[in-house]
Amino acid sequence: MLADQHFLATIAVSDVNRARAFYEQTLGFKPTREVAEFGLVGYESGSGSVLLYASEFAGTNKATALTFDVPVDAFDAEIAALRQAGVTFEVFDLPGTTWEDGVASMGDLRAAWFKDPDGNVLSLNAGQLP
Repeated sequence: MLADQHFLATIAVSDVNRARAFYEQTLGFKPTREVAEFGLVGYESGSGSVLLYASEFAGTNKATALTFDVPVDAFDAEIAALRQAGVTFEVFDLPGTTWEDGVASMGDLRAAWFKDPDGNVLSLNAGQLP
């Protein structure tokens, strides 16, 4: 059954080299697989995987493409490290949410959203859903 299989997020990018610079230099990923002739590069993160691939449809998804589930005690440090790396956080209308400096709070859950160079939406969260 598929529920027993490993899965990975796949993210379309318009320029693999530009995307690699962001994912590797800004976010700190290390490539774990690469197929240059097909414009593919993969990364491991915790128990998940991410595969970047070249596509003319890069950045067309306006919803969150990838979420990092961060331990509560590491959330503020991750936010600070992303800010230090030049990441700008998105703020938008989300009912029942309190925003402070780009970080959303919904009960015990804290979350922040940002975009990669193609406009793919990434997020990190910590805590429990309300």
